[in-house]
Amino acid sequence: MSDAFEPSVTPSDEFDFDHRPETDQSFENALAKARDGDRLTVADAIELFTTGTDREGIDRQRKERVLEAADRRRADVVGEQVTFVANVNNNVTTACNTGCLFCNFKDRSEQFRTSADVDHDGFTKTPAESRRIVEDAVEMGIYEVTSVSGLHPALALDDEHLEILQASDRGDLNYRPAAEYDTDPGTYCEQIEAMSVDGVHVHSMTPEEAYHARRGTDWSYEEVFSRLEDAGLDSVPGTAAEILVDEVRDVICPGKIDTGEWLTAMEAAASVGLDTTATIMYGHVENEAHRALHLERVRELQDRTGAITEFVPLSFVHHDTPLFERGMVDGGASTDEDELMIAVSRLFLDNVDHVQSSWVKYGDAQGLKMLNCGADDFMGTILSEEITKRAGGEFGEYRSVQEYVDMIAAIGRVPAERSTDYEQVRRLDPDESPHGPRLGPKADGTPLL
Repeated sequence: MSDAFEPSVTPSDEFDFDHRPETDQSFENALAKARDGDRLTVADAIELFTTGTDREGIDRQRKERVLEAADRRRADVVGEQVTFVANVNNNVTTACNTGCLFCNFKDRSEQFRTSADVDHDGFTKTPAESRRIVEDAVEMGIYEVTSVSGLHPALALDDEHLEILQASDRGDLNYRPAAEYDTDPGTYCEQIEAMSVDGVHVHSMTPEEAYHARRGTDWSYEEVFSRLEDAGLDSVPGTAAEILVDEVRDVICPGKIDTGEWLTAMEAAASVGLDTTATIMYGHVENEAHRALHLERVRELQDRTGAITEFVPLSFVHHDTPLFERGMVDGGASTDEDELMIAVSRLFLDNVDHVQSSWVKYGDAQGLKMLNCGADDFMGTILSEEITKRAGGEFGEYRSVQEYVDMIAAIGRVPAERSTDYEQVRRLDPDESPHGPRLGPKADGTPLL
């Protein structure tokens, strides 16, 4: 095969999917629409993802034309700034029985029970422990705490929800009393309240967690998110999206909520006034048609809500996951696919201003390259990151403000610290140092240690 082409490593041909990357559109027409700023169709996106369905593999010359169009669009929409947020990750628990085949973050919740006599590497934090972690991070200058956790059977929304679960005789609610576990995680509202320290921005409660927080009730998602907002929740991460096409979800996460439920929860969060993000987790069993359909559903959601502040492509890290161990995949996305995912996201999502490059997923060098493929945000300081690491990710858990300044300036772009909602942006001068965060409730410019 010519050096100009790279085949996709996604083994989606092994699955009998209804949606296939086949179109009546042409690559040249799709690219012309993208360059002109026309709203793209699913067929257009498939052509750009594949660099043309008229030939096998990825044509690198065509790919570069897609990347160039996306980089121009990025410059037109957001300019030369590359933003980041000073944040800490505080995931509450790894206990989860959902059984997603792409995940190695969770641990079977049975292992956490007091009666279990097994060693495991999982954890559960009490609300008091969460508060201490966030308090320390706030003192260091962080603006945001991000929390995404497993679905611990003892976790309820609040005391009222706990009473409902305790009184229920249903066996399908994935509930067990906290007394049966080594550590009591408290309730979701108690955890959110504990993390809401001194005005720090609390970014938590995925649609999947919100579903868990209303099980056994007739409460709407609006009711759930309203109670969480009262406890201190400020915005909602649009993770648990994976691929928003049910034939893919049925393979990789059959125990999770379906596409419609995810969209309903996200729309509800927006309706009570919470900002959201949106993600895609790609490079496993899905194909380019699924990626395009996912983008369409995110764009339609944004048309309805206007609440999505950023889109975050997450490249599947395969190493220690059941999908890989069972031979269902033989790797993740190729570098070409990663670059096209960023670029097509920028071109397709004409109603979402910000596209993030994840240095945790891509590494520093490739993460910086993504900033020339359509991305304009470079994640956050993180301070702690467990999910990717437990799946075999090789990249770091921490990034200082000074590192951000040095790296972003090195590619000729303008480094800028931001708030979660992008409403506050502070440009940083590379000629001045040392740099530290200033937007957090206790930030004073002191460098993060």
